Amino acid sequence: MFPRVKDVALLLGRIGVAVVFFAHGLQKWNSGVGATADFFGQVGVPLPTIAAVFVIVLEVLGSIAFVAGFLLPLIAVGYVVDMAGALLSVHAPNGLTGTGGYELVLVLGLAALALGFNGGRLSLDHVLFWRKREARTRTTPMAELETV
Repeated sequence: MFPRVKDVALLLGRIGVAVVFFAHGLQKWNSGVGATADFFGQVGVPLPTIAAVFVIVLEVLGSIAFVAGFLLPLIAVGYVVDMAGALLSVHAPNGLTGTGGYELVLVLGLAALALGFNGGRLSLDHVLFWRKREARTRTTPMAELETV
């Protein structure tokens, strides 16, 4: 109905989710891979050093890509994996709400998933991949025959 409003709303949603991931990624970056890996090891994350590098890169660089709308589905799946790990290793025992609850990681992961697969036209993915596909689907078979 209002495609421009929808696209702006999707962009604002991507920015909001990415800012939160970016802030958490910078915290881990500032602590260092070693300290992050040590924490991950303490809470039972498998392969803590690899997981720490993955999470830091995802939350810092992935957030920049998420705002720009580049590789949205890939970044979204990464965010879901990140949040599933946080939920299972740290937050689940604390319940949904309250101190250390999993409400934030649940909402962030699912919002990222929704935005990653419905990123809108204000994204690099749309410019690089979808615009051409949309233009091809708009052409009619008669128009294609006329150009031959």
